Amino acid sequence: MNLAVKAATPQSGRSPDSRAEASRPPAFKELRLDGVRRDFGAVNALRDLTLTIRRGQFVALLGPSGCGKSTALNCIAGLLPVTGGSIRLDDKRIDTLRTEERGFGMVFQNYALFPHMTVRRNVGFGLKMRGVPTAQAEKRIDEALRLVHLTDHGHKLPGQLSGGQQQRVAIARAIVIEPPLVLMDEPLSNLDAKLRLEMRQEIRRIHGQLGSTTIYVTHDQEEALSLADRIVVLRDGVIRQVGTPAELYGAPAHLDVADFMGYRNRINGRLVGNAGGLAQVDIGGGTLEGAPRGELKGETAVVAVRPDDLVPARPGQAGIAATVEAIEYRGREFHGVARSAAGAELHFASSAPLGVGSPVSLTANKDQVLVFPPEDK
Repeated sequence: MNLAVKAATPQSGRSPDSRAEASRPPAFKELRLDGVRRDFGAVNALRDLTLTIRRGQFVALLGPSGCGKSTALNCIAGLLPVTGGSIRLDDKRIDTLRTEERGFGMVFQNYALFPHMTVRRNVGFGLKMRGVPTAQAEKRIDEALRLVHLTDHGHKLPGQLSGGQQQRVAIARAIVIEPPLVLMDEPLSNLDAKLRLEMRQEIRRIHGQLGSTTIYVTHDQEEALSLADRIVVLRDGVIRQVGTPAELYGAPAHLDVADFMGYRNRINGRLVGNAGGLAQVDIGGGTLEGAPRGELKGETAVVAVRPDDLVPARPGQAGIAATVEAIEYRGREFHGVARSAAGAELHFASSAPLGVGSPVSLTANKDQVLVFPPEDK
């Protein structure tokens, strides 16, 4: 057993309250990852990962499958040893500690509930393992179930609950031990769209109410934007950009970051101007202008624009000539796919239906366009 359990044995001579207090991991000011590396044979899953997370923050690790975000979380949790670098809570190095010695709360994609245990027993499992006295544990279980709105479901088995309710149980189990850090690995990916939205709101509410520190892994930019104070975008085991949701949404530093922030259209063109804080790019006879990102030099550039911001041009307004290939109704507007003469696939929005095969001229406001150098990777 871990040290917390030993400290709670009758031989310690402590009162029940002091034993319960001993089971709580200490608070911290910051978590630091310094040059963390994780190799799987010849594959570098994490490379020189350096990051500081301060107490009370909600940090999202965002990126495509295989970018290293879950590997980073598992290294922090102690489920994977680091190959190089260090992880510290304040001045204490923790990458050499076992998982249970770190005292973190963890919420997994598959919930990892015990099917033969009631909700209350599932939630209280970590407290039992830490030797928390029964009376104190019951109070903390009650409070955790109240926080996740499951007070009336404590007697049920996981199989009697919906997916969203099971995820709430997993969250209650993670927070009931009052951990200094809560780690969540794509906890909403198994839920339908409505439940994901509801649970996002619940996770943010619980985080704010507890004042906890949370690291949340996701590949969904909407989740990251709605939940996090800071977003860390990774690719191929390397941090590409760190910033607030507003910073990453409005000013992504690289094309791959822009892609994760919703800039689905990435269009090659000819750089025809770059002055006054705006770059002009010719795309098949139509010109788009926007904010330059990175050092633009040479004759080519890449325009990035979100589908909602690429719209049919007004009569007499120049735009990118294209042919509509698909159109679908999405409630308030239509979303379509068009193909430019140069073969670029363009995702756009329209207030009116357009026929498949019809010509369209597409444009975007300069405030919604970013221009990157072609070598940006």
